[in-house]
Amino acid sequence: MSWTQDTLDIAQLEAPARALLDTLSPMSVPKGAVLFCPGEAVKGYVFVLSGQVDVNLVGPNGRDILLYRVAPGQSCIQSTLGLLGGEDYTGEATAETATKMVLIPRDVFFALIDSSPKFRRMVFGAFADRMQAMMQLIENVSFMSVEARLAALILDRAGPDNCLKMTQAEIATAIGTAREVVSRRLDKMAQAGLVGHERGTVIALNRAELEELRRGPAM
Repeated sequence: MSWTQDTLDIAQLEAPARALLDTLSPMSVPKGAVLFCPGEAVKGYVFVLSGQVDVNLVGPNGRDILLYRVAPGQSCIQSTLGLLGGEDYTGEATAETATKMVLIPRDVFFALIDSSPKFRRMVFGAFADRMQAMMQLIENVSFMSVEARLAALILDRAGPDNCLKMTQAEIATAIGTAREVVSRRLDKMAQAGLVGHERGTVIALNRAELEELRRGPAM
């Protein structure tokens, strides 16, 4: 089975569009591979088949914030913006896990945009979804306190065992702050009995209080 038949959104495209995409071969990249960096030209439209790609914005001081994650079936807004607007990448993309993906070259991308209504709807639908998530990120960073963002992260990503498996540096990147700030906030939350934490793990001890903290007033 070709990758186009095995991928839900692509399988629903018109037959000529699928045939054109079938000429492209998926590529595999190892965990930790850097897929693009700020200032690089956009080569094509990235479609993730398996694994996960994290896109970060890196500041002049070296601190970074997680802009979004690209999971299977999702697209990269930085690639879409670059193709449609002609801008270079402003973020850095890293394979968070071993990842399989397809790069749709610029000429193929625009040929499909011109010829396939279903491909256009897929691209712009994914773009709209990603833009909504970006607006939510801006809202959270602008109007939610660090404590509220930290509580939300713990609640949303802790597994069934109430454990969040992330380092403090990874948490800081995810909520848009510094690792030292995360360390202080975790210590404070631990003293209040809301969480327990050790190297690489945060345990949600009081989900009800964490929910209250998530809904707390903005700073």
